[in-house]
Amino acid sequence: MGGFNTLKLHKEFQYVYNKGKNQHSQSVVLFFLPQPGVRKVGFTATKKLGNAVKRNRAKRRLRALFCEYSHSLKDGIYVFVAKAAIFDAPFEKLTSDFHKVLTRAKTFT
Repeated sequence: MGGFNTLKLHKEFQYVYNKGKNQHSQSVVLFFLPQPGVRKVGFTATKKLGNAVKRNRAKRRLRALFCEYSHSLKDGIYVFVAKAAIFDAPFEKLTSDFHKVLTRAKTFT
């Protein structure tokens, strides 16, 4: 994933939720915490989205989008949260939403 490590611990996610800046779009939410020399990413989908199959599908779609942009992102910790619209939107719409939140958060190098 472009040199990024994954977040695994609940406290890591909570730290980014509390300290980071958030950006929303129709299908995804980004929490970003800039930290020089740290390159981490996490993907979440809440139980509101549905059963485990749907949640895993949502996270797979987010990971696929992240892989496209990972090479051009600044150092920091990224947490992407899937919204319900991620299932209905075509891939082009998801790509534009993903790019929109990354641009608003000023994460491109």
